[in-house]
Amino acid sequence: MSINIDIKLKRASKIYHEGEVVTGLILLQTNSDLKHDGIFLTMEGSVNLQLSSKNVGIFEAFYNSVKPIQLVQYTLDVAPAGKIPSSRIPFEIPFELPLKPRGKKPLYETYHGVFVNIQYLIRCDIKRNFLAKDVSKSLEFIVEDKYTIKVDKEHSKIVFFKITPESLQNTRDKVNVPRFCISGRLDSLYCKISEPLKGEVVIEHCEAVIKSIELQLVRVETCGCAEGYSRDATEIQNIQIGEGNVCTNLPIPIYMIFPRLFTCPTLSTSNFKVEFEVNLIIIFEDDYLVTENFPIILSRY
Repeated sequence: MSINIDIKLKRASKIYHEGEVVTGLILLQTNSDLKHDGIFLTMEGSVNLQLSSKNVGIFEAFYNSVKPIQLVQYTLDVAPAGKIPSSRIPFEIPFELPLKPRGKKPLYETYHGVFVNIQYLIRCDIKRNFLAKDVSKSLEFIVEDKYTIKVDKEHSKIVFFKITPESLQNTRDKVNVPRFCISGRLDSLYCKISEPLKGEVVIEHCEAVIKSIELQLVRVETCGCAEGYSRDATEIQNIQIGEGNVCTNLPIPIYMIFPRLFTCPTLSTSNFKVEFEVNLIIIFEDDYLVTENFPIILSRY
């Protein structure tokens, strides 16, 4: 005796916004009649936080990782106790679930990070008697921001930069740093997730041989609790925009697409923060690194 459960949403994109109704079908198929003690559908949304062991210790990090913040919790009684008839064609049960936050907390965008994870699930549970095992099926759907946020004009301006040995920070021995001048621009520090980050970089002159020019997208996640807080920066993606000893005075385009699910609008709450930065990395032939950091703000609109 076996049963197959599937959950299908009417929207192929699986993208929903706060206040909308999530509609779909539960598909049940079994090779023989199956008794059950009820079919239930649950919508769950939560923020799972993981404190870094570097900041608070291994025990505290494990202890605090099991305290999720509930955003959505809604259970629907789909069918009372009964029997699922055997059939070659899946038995369909339609459902509607309102996407409303629990309490006064807003719904944050779906985000899969390292220390912060925001996830929304629909789970179907078929309850059975104590001699049989319950059957479950889960499906993740995506929540995106619905409202427009006002943009500070300062953030939407073009940002020009120039990197020289004198402008470097956290460098003890500036005398042995090769002489160079690297300039460029970013179109804006305020970025839409659906649009690429654009700009250009120019090697005006450089005494050392350049090995590679790279663009790195970094997430900065801050988690706080009674025991303390942790702030960690981890790489999301790294793309190479120049290989080898590139020509001088040649504009090299900067073009980076923000990956779905691994980025979200810049978020700041009382319990956690999710921020983003871009690093422009120049690697010389002797593997000496020069890095310029740009904190950016991401938004859906």
